[in-house]
Parts: sequence; C-alpha cells; structure tokens
Amino acid sequence: MLGSHLPSLRSQADFIVVNMENAAGGFGMHREAADGALRAGAHCLTLGNHAWHHKDIYVLMQDEGTYPIVRPLNYSDPGTPGVGWRSFDVKTAHGTERLTVVNLLGRVFMEAVDNPFRAMDTLLERDDLGSVFVDFHAEATSEKQGLARYLDGRVAAVIGTHTHVPTADTRILPGGTAFQADAGFTGPHESIIGSDPHGPIERFVTERPHRYGAADGPAELNGVFVQIEAGRAVGIERYRYVEEA
Repeated sequence: MLGSHLPSLRSQADFIVVNMENAAGGFGMHREAADGALRAGAHCLTLGNHAWHHKDIYVLMQDEGTYPIVRPLNYSDPGTPGVGWRSFDVKTAHGTERLTVVNLLGRVFMEAVDNPFRAMDTLLERDDLGSVFVDFHAEATSEKQGLARYLDGRVAAVIGTHTHVPTADTRILPGGTAFQADAGFTGPHESIIGSDPHGPIERFVTERPHRYGAADGPAELNGVFVQIEAGRAVGIERYRYVEEA
C-alpha cells in the first residue's frame, strides 16, 4: 500500500517521515521493509517499542548514508545502537531549511524507558536543530497531549503513533506546535488494527492467547500533512486514503 500510493503524495510534500514500527509482519522493521519505504519516497524512517525485533536493524543503523533511521531517543543505555534524532537539509520552494526529526517512546502502559519530557529538554538545549518534528510513539492519549503542551512553542510538531487509529484532535496549539494524538496506520482496512479479526475476537471471547495474522483485502493509508515556517506550524491536515474493494 505504501509502495503504490506514497509516490503520488511526493508532489505535495517536501519531506516524508514514515513510522516503520510494524512494517515487518506487524513487529519492527527489517531490510526489505526499509528498502520498500525508501523506494516509495520516504526521507526518514522512525521506529518504536518493537525497534529491536529483527536483527537486520543493527546492520541498517550502521549504514547511515543509506538508511536514515531514527529510533527512540529515550533509551537509558548510552550504548544503544543508532540515533534518537537526525537533522536534514530539506529543499523547499523557499530554499533549503533545516529539519530535525525526533523519535520518542511513551512510558504510560509501556516498557520502562527514560522520561521523554526530560529527554526533549536536554535535546532542545542545542541551537542547531532548525525546525523540530517529534514522532511520539506512545499508548496514552493523555501522555501525548501532555508532551505536546509541554513542548508547545519549542517544536514545530508532535505527532503521535502506536495505537493505529487516527485521532480527530488535529490542531495547532497556541505556541505554534502542530499536534495529532495518533496519525493512524497503513494496512488492511477490514481488520482489527491490521490483524485478521478472528484472532483478536477469539482472544477477547475465550481469554486465551490466539495467533494473530495480517488481514487480507483492500488497504488504507493514514497520515498527517504539517506545514512549517520558521520553526512553527502554520497548517496541519489529516490524510486518509482507502483502496476500493
């Protein structure tokens, strides 16, 4: 779905960030998924709580020139492979602009990681970041809203990922930060967050584990367009495309 539809959006965007957290069979990212997203037009690949699911990722992170990957910033181990933020020189109609993409993990209902609020405070002490775009991979809407409010006026955008379902809280906060709690997912339309409905329903009914498999049929692509000028958002719009059956 990404490979067939994302190229048509290239003319509408100077820079495309794709969260790849579930791109490899529902868990993490491997080389095949990364190559496909880059061929489709992605400029930056972000991750999340399944970042280390495939061994490929360790090799890909070493090839920074080919694979512009940003994994979550707030891992406590200083030896964690890869980088939690990356700056790009983006060519626009008005010239070349600097954009920094940051990936963060939430802590509510998720694994233990460093405080994402404090991690951003430390990063924003730098003066060479340009406009800052944050992909906040988190479960709780309240935590996503809290981070966006906390960073309002200091970053251009805080866009949430992880829960697969696009939210209807798209807005620009008073300080000029664009926000949406979840951008939504790319995957099977007739599904339960990507899975064939049979598996999740059986688990809910029986209260026992059941194998999940990807659903078949038409797919959907969800995303967010953010217009940024001088480090602040001046526009934000939800995007959704569903294939015909």
